[in-house]
Amino acid sequence: MEPQIGIIMGSESDMEVMKGATEILTKFGVQFEMTIVSAHRTPDRMADYAKQASGRGLKVIIAGAGGAAHLPGMIAAYSILPVIGVPVKSSNSIDGWDSVLSILQMPTGVPVATVALNGAKNAAILATQILATSNQDLANKLSAYKTELKNQVLEMVERNK
Repeated sequence: MEPQIGIIMGSESDMEVMKGATEILTKFGVQFEMTIVSAHRTPDRMADYAKQASGRGLKVIIAGAGGAAHLPGMIAAYSILPVIGVPVKSSNSIDGWDSVLSILQMPTGVPVATVALNGAKNAAILATQILATSNQDLANKLSAYKTELKNQVLEMVERNK
């Protein structure tokens, strides 16, 4: 089966955070691809990736970036696919706020859904929810996942009575 989700990041140093997305997508059985695409160091590769993503069957792109964090917005500029930005707290980051604001503050017409700092798992859940709008099997898996989350909290309540 062809990948439906593209997971990209600006640098190998973002890999540890972005692996969280692969864990979630694997749990739901969603096919994905993952690669490094730097907006600043490989701008042609980035543009090609964004322009070709839809034609290769991708439905959503999850883009993680730290520091100036231009990758998600630039991907969104070149693609009609939904883009979910994951701000990554990197070594050259200002406590991650530079990444958060770079991804969050997009101009009208170039939206990027933005999750929490280092929130790759939530990005994968959101991407799966997008796919589930036209895939009942995924919708059922998400429903079961939400039930798991609820049960975990109820177990905590019982343990702490």
